Amino acid sequence: MAEHQHRPGFMPEKGPGGPSTSQILAVITLFPVGGILLVLSGLTLAGTFIGLTVATPLFVIFSPILVPAALVLGLAVTGFLTSGAFGITALSSLSWIVNYFRKAGGGVTEQMEHAKRRVQEGTAHLGQKAKEAGHGIQSKIQEATRT
Repeated sequence: MAEHQHRPGFMPEKGPGGPSTSQILAVITLFPVGGILLVLSGLTLAGTFIGLTVATPLFVIFSPILVPAALVLGLAVTGFLTSGAFGITALSSLSWIVNYFRKAGGGVTEQMEHAKRRVQEGTAHLGQKAKEAGHGIQSKIQEATRT
């Protein structure tokens, strides 16, 4: 079995040509960039440790002020974010309700027209009763003034 067998997790063997020119250029270009970024991350880590070493005594001294201030600031931010979330939830709920009634369309419009007619009929009936009561009172007043 002289054939090339591919083992999982391993790259297949390259032919006799070796790496291509583009692969060599990529390694030559990216190797210095990776090295520079590695050096910069090490410098950042060292700066962080130095800053933490200098600032730790200040944090301990000012902790009676900083801890309550951080708590107040955290609670305020949480309150604003919660308020915004509730507002967005309310607006989306109202939007859903409006869209639901718009889609329902015909049935709701017919119900609204029926309710409007009933209110108008009730108002007209009430107006008629008020006129009748007014005429009744007026006739009683006229009778009382005649006698």
